[in-house]
Amino acid sequence: MAKKVLGRGLGAFFPEYDDKGDDSRSGSTGGVDRERILQRVNVIMQLPIPDIRPNPYQPREDFDEIKLQELSESIRMHGLIQPVTVRAIGSERYELISGERRLRATKMAGITTIPAYVREVDDDELIAFALIENVQREQLNPIEIALGYKRLIEECNYTQDHVARKLGKNRSTVTNMLRLLTLRPTIQHALKTNVITTGHARSLISVEDPKAQDRLLNKAIQEDWSVRQIEDAVRKLDQKKSAGNRVLKEKDQKDLQLMEISSRLRNRFSTRVQIKKKNKGGEIRLEYYSDDDLERIISLLE
Repeated sequence: MAKKVLGRGLGAFFPEYDDKGDDSRSGSTGGVDRERILQRVNVIMQLPIPDIRPNPYQPREDFDEIKLQELSESIRMHGLIQPVTVRAIGSERYELISGERRLRATKMAGITTIPAYVREVDDDELIAFALIENVQREQLNPIEIALGYKRLIEECNYTQDHVARKLGKNRSTVTNMLRLLTLRPTIQHALKTNVITTGHARSLISVEDPKAQDRLLNKAIQEDWSVRQIEDAVRKLDQKKSAGNRVLKEKDQKDLQLMEISSRLRNRFSTRVQIKKKNKGGEIRLEYYSDDDLERIISLLE
């Protein structure tokens, strides 16, 4: 089971914050009057920005500085139309649930307070709220979304079905997004920076050879391939590989059998195995790396 990390408290993410004075978990009173917290739940309040701490589970990694500046100018001229969402974590202390762009832009505009909707949320729900809010606004790139799904699974012990239900997605959508994380870093970076689309990236998942993945990626970028074009290239690569395998099977059936035997012996003895054919018969070589390793192999042979 994945290690659960959400219950560590704010001190794990913000060293300057002391959990002893203010309880970060909405489900526990600690040294804080529970009734005072509940009085601030499900209401919209004008809060001082310094009293709001960032969401430690924010799934978004990149913020477009130009768009952030544009939002800041709009807020300076017209004010913030939609409040951010926070949870009360102590006496006059809050933690952001969603709306980090709005919070950053408001602060950038030189405004010291911000309208905020206060709700009661526990640690396990906090990452889900942050992810859901960003996904619904389509502000995350596909890799950030996939990493968010992964965090829900690993840190909240969600299943893929649970993630799908939480986000209103099909199970297959969640599975396909998670598969993007198996791609090489070069392809993930191209996807994050919008050099290629999710369709391009998905087409490359089935290509097992990393070098072939990079070759197809570079060609797709240089020649501005459509998704259909890269799918066709992957299909041709598979057909070529299959044809090569058929020829190999017809010509070198015995070699393939020896490779299979070598693999079985390697797994059995946990060492490198070489099988060499001769005119009649052949030889098998088992490597050992110490006297103890030799004794281990002999005991297996006996």
